[in-house]
Amino acid sequence: MRVTLQRRQGTCCIDVAFSSDENGITALFGPSGAGKSSIINMVAGLKKPDKGSIFIRGRWLFDSAHGINLPPEKRKVGYVFQDGLLFPHLSVRGNLLYGRHRNQSGDDNVTFKQIVNLLDIQHLLSRKPNTLSGGEKQRVAFGRAVLSNPDILLMDEPLASLDDARKDEMLPFIKKLNMRLGIPILYVSHSLQEILTLTDNVIVLTNGKIVEAS
Repeated sequence: MRVTLQRRQGTCCIDVAFSSDENGITALFGPSGAGKSSIINMVAGLKKPDKGSIFIRGRWLFDSAHGINLPPEKRKVGYVFQDGLLFPHLSVRGNLLYGRHRNQSGDDNVTFKQIVNLLDIQHLLSRKPNTLSGGEKQRVAFGRAVLSNPDILLMDEPLASLDDARKDEMLPFIKKLNMRLGIPILYVSHSLQEILTLTDNVIVLTNGKIVEAS
């Protein structure tokens, strides 16, 4: 993954450039307003950079110099938000199958059975989201994102709504998704514990700029 982005929004100017291992977990870490969510939204295609480029797994998602700007549905990204945003009218199985439906490439790098077993959600398949705990909802959200066969997973503070005990339960699932499936993750968090437990690379941001990278 190679990302170079510039975008002015209000009084903040995001100006970053970073690269990471194709299969690792890269964290965007910093205070509120540092630009973390804006960066992953630009990778997802939900916000447009003023200038720059995004190159992931052999494809240019955005390149201002060459007029490339793929729409979100063509970028092959899986996005997990803070509260999962599951469809309330669908069962867990239905939510997962929606992820499979979004797999427009037809590739099956991960199967329905594999992700259900990996996330330990077999017993939840017939239930509706309103009957799930916060941690269970997020595991289903992870599964739905992975079943779309993404080139990268974007996670915007996916554990922020959980208490410390539930966070501790969820961290191994995120690590397993990355290690067993080889899907790179761009991970936003305010939590130093999450960053130290999960990530291979850390990008520290302040006011839209990188102040440290390791």
